[in-house]
Amino acid sequence: MKNLFETTAVEEVKVRMAQLRPDSERLWGTMNPAQALAHCSILMEVTLGLRRLPRSLIGRVVGRFVKPTLLNEEPLRRNMPTDKNFVVKDEPNFVVERQRLHELIDRFATGGPEGCAKNPHSFFGPMTRGEWSRMMYKHLDHHLRQFGV
Repeated sequence: MKNLFETTAVEEVKVRMAQLRPDSERLWGTMNPAQALAHCSILMEVTLGLRRLPRSLIGRVVGRFVKPTLLNEEPLRRNMPTDKNFVVKDEPNFVVERQRLHELIDRFATGGPEGCAKNPHSFFGPMTRGEWSRMMYKHLDHHLRQFGV
């Protein structure tokens, strides 16, 4: 499975991000491209330990059972629910958000496993460094596919 510790996966994501446009049409969901980029940046900040979110009650109950189903080889499915902590309601600047996400991906990739958060995921709970890396690739892939890139 691809992950953000692999140079080829990081480069693939960057090429796809470069193809995304502010007016790219979404194939599902409600976010526009700028909101999706900002949303992905929030999760990257959590992954890097720059932002810590409280564990949700439902996550504490079922998160560890759901996590293996999301870390399989299949792409994330369309229209998955979004934790309220990751919802972007305002209209962020597309160029700023793409640059921000690009920098966070670079920071994650160059930091390697030692750069990963030691904090639990707000829904899935404790995550290994490999799980963080696979989940971040799958999450970015999901939102890039959302806009056909």
